[in-house]
Amino acid sequence: MNPTEIRRAAELLSRSRLTGSTIGELPDPCRPVNEIEAYLIQDDLHEYLTRTKFGRVGGHKIGCTTSVMQEFLNIRNPCAGGVFASTAQIVEGDFEHEGYRHVGVECEIAVRLAVPLGSGNGSYNSDSVAGAVAEVMPAIEIVDDRYDDYASLGAPTLIADDFFDAGCVLGDPIGDWRSLDLVSIAGHMRINGIEVGRGRGGDIMGHPFTALAWLANLFARRGKVLMPGEFILLGSVVETQWVQMGDKVEIDIEGLGRAKAQFH
Repeated sequence: MNPTEIRRAAELLSRSRLTGSTIGELPDPCRPVNEIEAYLIQDDLHEYLTRTKFGRVGGHKIGCTTSVMQEFLNIRNPCAGGVFASTAQIVEGDFEHEGYRHVGVECEIAVRLAVPLGSGNGSYNSDSVAGAVAEVMPAIEIVDDRYDDYASLGAPTLIADDFFDAGCVLGDPIGDWRSLDLVSIAGHMRINGIEVGRGRGGDIMGHPFTALAWLANLFARRGKVLMPGEFILLGSVVETQWVQMGDKVEIDIEGLGRAKAQFH
């Protein structure tokens, strides 16, 4: 795909994000056929949206890092997207339900970086990225099914559009995370006080930091860097739950704490 068509795809996706219109099949010449093209479009999409109300990208998300989400979306490999700083809230989030097409929530483990990741030859693993992690925290990812039929679009188009991302709630950070067994810690989600799902840290690619290493390797291959201070949502241990106006969501991850989101 040539640069003109990459920009065209990004413009179309940006327009849909800004107007709240649903996203269908992109025109053939600018429809990504693989993930290489998808991430190039995503780069341009971020450039367009950074100049709008969305502002800068403050973090990243990784989707499909757990079997429950791979089965839910029928996509068998991790997929990354950007998270705009303006869409991130802290500890207790408050969201306007009508501001989304079809809004959902996910129960995640997130990290914030102390040092850059992504340089070098792209050979990171869960051990080698650990030293870059300043904090670990619970998080609720806000996702939006803004698609005519996401199942028919395929992973490349979804990746180009940040793979459903619409924001997050970051819980209080834990700096002394090394005392935690991140593989064994349990997380669960409640909506209006009723548990709707649970999982554990090891559901995320065997170890949450394996997902972080995957993203660092992706960035390294693309000549990009994850920056200090950025946060990364590592994947949901609970299947996406679609929410209604008035719903109150709470996640609790053992040893990390809680985060909440209310939709009014």
